[in-house]
Amino acid sequence: MSTAARATDESARLPGHIAFIMDGNGRWAEKRGLARLEGHKAGLENTRAVVRHLSRHQIKFVTLYSFSTENWNRPRDEIDGLLGMLERSLRKDYKELKEANVRLHHIGRLEKLPRGLKLAIKKGLRETRDNSGMTLTLAFDYGGRMEIVDAVRRIVADGHPPREIDEALFSRYLYTTELPDVDLVIRTSGEYRISNFLLWQSAYSEYYFTDVLWPDFNETEVDKALAVYSQRLRRFGGLSPNKPC
Repeated sequence: MSTAARATDESARLPGHIAFIMDGNGRWAEKRGLARLEGHKAGLENTRAVVRHLSRHQIKFVTLYSFSTENWNRPRDEIDGLLGMLERSLRKDYKELKEANVRLHHIGRLEKLPRGLKLAIKKGLRETRDNSGMTLTLAFDYGGRMEIVDAVRRIVADGHPPREIDEALFSRYLYTTELPDVDLVIRTSGEYRISNFLLWQSAYSEYYFTDVLWPDFNETEVDKALAVYSQRLRRFGGLSPNKPC
């Protein structure tokens, strides 16, 4: 096989859409005797590195579980510190993302978010909307069940009769209407659950779980996950798998 053909084959076996459940920031900090917010800071720095690395792999869609509907149950000082950190990160990074041809996208609700973070998200979406490279989706105040309930409410409000409702129509009412279904879900820190994340969109996703804490999930760990994915047999309910080379 020629070098060009091998590169094309390897690209075909990479996921088109990767979703991350970025877990373990607090434990990373506690292991080092640091405040939990220091773990979130390290996690943000690692997120930048991971996104750059995936961009080099030409991954087209990346979704980050940045703040869930359940995260509001955390201590108020941690919530305020984390959301403030996310706002500063967005304001710092959107120019780099624009130059790198990355398009920002948001899923979830904006209403409960602090005004500064809400404005930063909107500015990032506006400034990068014409980019055509990777679509980087930020799930802020996001929950999979809430998304499904919101979709049902909008379908009812638009007056669709039951006979019109199918999977295609329902998908158009989800927050992710602009995104393809997820090929690979990666969760760090040794937890084996999906925590209300992209319940509809991950129906046929491959899952990759690792004990590595998110701040330590570096480029080498990313490549391990991609290598494992490339060997998975994806049948999508059928009997003829797409066999890896």
